[in-house]
Amino acid sequence: MSKKVIIVGGVAGGASAAARLRRLDETAHIIMFERDEYISFANCGLPYYIGNTIQDRSKLIVQTPEAMTKRFNLDIRTRSEVISIDPDAKKVTVRSLEHGTYEETYDALVLSPGARPIRPELPGIDLPHIYSVRNIPDTDRIKQQVISPDTRSAIVIGGGYIGVEMAENLKLAGLEVTLVQSGPQIMNSFDPEMAGMLAKEMEEQGVQLILNDKVRSFKEHGVQVEALLESGQTLHSDIVILAVGVAPDTGFLTGSGIKLGARGHIQVNEALETNVEGVYAVGDAVEIHAGNGKTAIPLAGPANKQGRIAADRIAGLSTTYSVSQGTSIIKVFDVTGAQTGLSEKTLKLLGLAYHAVYIHPNAHAAYYPGATPLTMKLLFDSEGKILGASAVGRTGVDKRIDDIAAVLHFGGTVTDLTELDLAYAPPFSSAKDPVNMLGYVAENVVTGKTTVYVSEDLQNRNPDTTLLVDVRSELEHQNGHIPDSVNIPVDELRDRLSELDRNKEIWVYCQVGLRGYTSARILQQHGYRVRNLTGGYKTYMMNKFEPKKPDRKEAPTEIGQKPESPAKEKGSGTESRSSSAVTASPASVPVVEKESSIPEGMPIHANMKLDACGLSCPGPLVEAKQAMDGLAAGQILHITATDPGFYEDVQSFARMSGHEVLSVDKQPNGQISAHLKKEGAKQAAVPSLQNESQAFARPEGTTMVVFSGDLDKAIASFIIANGAAASGKKVTLFFTFWGLNILRKTEPVDVKKNFMGRMFGMMMPRGSRKLGLSRMNMLGAGSKMIRSVMKRSNISSLEELMETAVSQGVELVACQMSMDVMGIKHEELIDGVKIGGVGYYLGQADQSGINLFI
Repeated sequence: MSKKVIIVGGVAGGASAAARLRRLDETAHIIMFERDEYISFANCGLPYYIGNTIQDRSKLIVQTPEAMTKRFNLDIRTRSEVISIDPDAKKVTVRSLEHGTYEETYDALVLSPGARPIRPELPGIDLPHIYSVRNIPDTDRIKQQVISPDTRSAIVIGGGYIGVEMAENLKLAGLEVTLVQSGPQIMNSFDPEMAGMLAKEMEEQGVQLILNDKVRSFKEHGVQVEALLESGQTLHSDIVILAVGVAPDTGFLTGSGIKLGARGHIQVNEALETNVEGVYAVGDAVEIHAGNGKTAIPLAGPANKQGRIAADRIAGLSTTYSVSQGTSIIKVFDVTGAQTGLSEKTLKLLGLAYHAVYIHPNAHAAYYPGATPLTMKLLFDSEGKILGASAVGRTGVDKRIDDIAAVLHFGGTVTDLTELDLAYAPPFSSAKDPVNMLGYVAENVVTGKTTVYVSEDLQNRNPDTTLLVDVRSELEHQNGHIPDSVNIPVDELRDRLSELDRNKEIWVYCQVGLRGYTSARILQQHGYRVRNLTGGYKTYMMNKFEPKKPDRKEAPTEIGQKPESPAKEKGSGTESRSSSAVTASPASVPVVEKESSIPEGMPIHANMKLDACGLSCPGPLVEAKQAMDGLAAGQILHITATDPGFYEDVQSFARMSGHEVLSVDKQPNGQISAHLKKEGAKQAAVPSLQNESQAFARPEGTTMVVFSGDLDKAIASFIIANGAAASGKKVTLFFTFWGLNILRKTEPVDVKKNFMGRMFGMMMPRGSRKLGLSRMNMLGAGSKMIRSVMKRSNISSLEELMETAVSQGVELVACQMSMDVMGIKHEELIDGVKIGGVGYYLGQADQSGINLFI
């Protein structure tokens, strides 16, 4: 006799159980009850349909009742709700729109009722424009309002997965969005510093964040909804999305004898069986083992696995559901966040001992174009067993967390991470993958090679017993540092050990942790007690994130009113053009705004496309100038670059060279895309301001006196020179005294010199390849290091920068007086160098708007 199996609920858990059971048992009578008309849909894709990322609604429907019935021979009854269960009689009571109320018996029962959105009991909660997101009908109602021309703003209540995804997609749909979160961070399952990176991305994309505040009430405000917060702030919007969490939809089990947890979740064992024999439960409504306790994980992945296992058990297989790790991932505009295992917050709550380390590697080889950074965090115990991990970045986050999740699943250690043999090629990873690197850093902690501290420890640091040392460069320290820290660069550390008090524990830090580790190893081997800030100053600053307060002066309109110049055209998902292509300008130069020559909304057709990705400054500008020089007036160049500074540089380049910026924007993949239109002959004078009778003529040249012969200053000189030349300026570099060494030929030249000239020649570096650094030269090792770093980072060498400068028409002038003093002859200088005196320099400087001394 065939077995009769009833499945309560479809979607992930129920539909998976039904399909699996049929594949195992062709004779079973399988009945699925679903209160709605959709039995299997992509509930995780609903926000993306609202935001128009998914444009075809039908793609959300995974299976229809008709298709699933035909494929799996199921008895599917939609719009039929199970309202009670009698386990003793093995029957359920069903309320059907078509057949009324009736009873159905079973041999085995699978409960997959899911979870329902929480709707707090607040005044005004039932106003018509306040929505929750659970199913297809909910989504249809929200979509209809979002696409209405009268809908311009939205408030999202709740900063979890659904809240964040809805905020992103409502913003992409063209609405002004405010997210209100009751706690101090969004994405509560993440640790605060990692969640802060996601919050920062939301803010940068134009979502207003309000943290540590709750809604007290709602009421009508004309055609809008008014939300009153506990802080007293009042918000107005056209639509409100409730995403404050979910609760198990298990009210129908009251009186059934099936055990429920404290929050109403169904309690199950490793076979996913309840305390009642023959009754199984899966999906969002069940309470499962995770880590050292029990929890509910309302995610599609676990629900699908659980549905399969419940079917196995009914079919007589001995499959079990292992402890869940809670591996999850979220897209937040152009950034991805992912995690697996226990968070640091959970470990503290459970009272478990642990260590934490951070790293900030590139997602793939730095020298390959498009490399973007990751932030990764690993939690492990004193024996090295992995407890949890999280990561945030633009690319490569998913595979790194999946790697660690696999090791965690099998009870692996940090050493296992170091030994993983992972796929490598420059476009995808580094020879030492970030996962391997994370393992190395953690292994150093476990084996005692280093002792680390975290940003939180700084709050309790005793300055009487510890000394905080910044081992970064002086420039980095000046740009920002942890209070009360002294600056001793790592390369000077061995020579300055006497400045450190041996009676104090030394707390070192650098930018990301690597130089700090090197410093810690140096100090440890010289007898110091030392700790290193894991993740460095970058991690310290991650802990400092706070959302911006609304600027009432810049945004005088209420939320819900149409902004003067919206960042995005509603529903288009593309950047709109500003009427003023360039707004930044030197204070001394009057700026006349002009309308874009391309009508707003019209696509831009480029006459030439240029890929400058992977080039570092000034490479993209040089490429842009050369390309623009080859275009005719009125033609358009489309250029893409990955150098972060290019976003501002290209606008300055266009302003100085008289071209028009049609568009410039940052792409999700980290590229910067710009369209430039070549104008006619550049005017020598800037148009006069109103009420001014005289036009302002601006000198167009750039002159630099290069006095220094240090490698780093020479590089800076030629970077500036190339950038200025690429912007259309006449550039003159006047080399004097030690700067002449930059222009010397590398090979000896047979020329007649007096004794002093020969002495100078022997003591001074011969040519650009022999130059030392102004600081941290370390007998030439510093120069080799900086050249190596430039090569790996795809930055032009000094010699390449010099060649480019000459090809762009940069004038190289050697000071005759300095040559005479130092015994340098014209024959010793590289080709193309002009000899001049002070008078020549002053003449060029008189025609220049910029004069620099290096």
